[in-house]
Amino acid sequence: MPKTPRNSGPQTTTSTRQQGSLRIIGGQWRSRKLDFEGAAGLRPTSDRIRETLFNWLNPTIHGARCLDLFAGSGALGLEALSRYAAHCDFVDTDRNSCQQIRQQLENLRCPHATVHSKEALAFLNKSAQSYNIIFLDPPFHLDLLAPVIGALASHALKPHTQIYIETASDEALPALPANWQIDKEKKAGQVVYRLISVMEEPPLA
Repeated sequence: MPKTPRNSGPQTTTSTRQQGSLRIIGGQWRSRKLDFEGAAGLRPTSDRIRETLFNWLNPTIHGARCLDLFAGSGALGLEALSRYAAHCDFVDTDRNSCQQIRQQLENLRCPHATVHSKEALAFLNKSAQSYNIIFLDPPFHLDLLAPVIGALASHALKPHTQIYIETASDEALPALPANWQIDKEKKAGQVVYRLISVMEEPPLA
């Protein structure tokens, strides 16, 4: 479902925000319901999609260092932490969303996360941290993925890094670096979601 654009300008007024909730699917906080107030039209990744995604990630999520780059409600990063990821960096431009994620982490008594109120590219351009799993679920139809994929490629991601990408079904997936391989891909309603692995670079001839 299309998502409302977020920006770093004046914050959305209370009258245009709406109450929502998400449910942690598995792990130490399984079935925990988390309430959030989001911009109109904002939806966390659905239970069905998250369940499939974290089944895919089950062999690698424990102890992983994660990046939730367009965090929104924080659904993906919080699910990762529930399943014993070692740490998650949450990044979003909406200050209200960032504050709510901080509050959720405090309520869950989880110290293994950092929340950054920044644009995705600004964060990547200054970050030297390496990650095992990266979640990319940007607002739809704003052409945000291509520059982020380019920035990630320039970081020379380590082999076996996993990247999750979620798009609207009517959006074309931007060109991927040659050493990024799509391992899993599914469609649910108007959403297409994929799990990608970074492969070893081929040796130079």
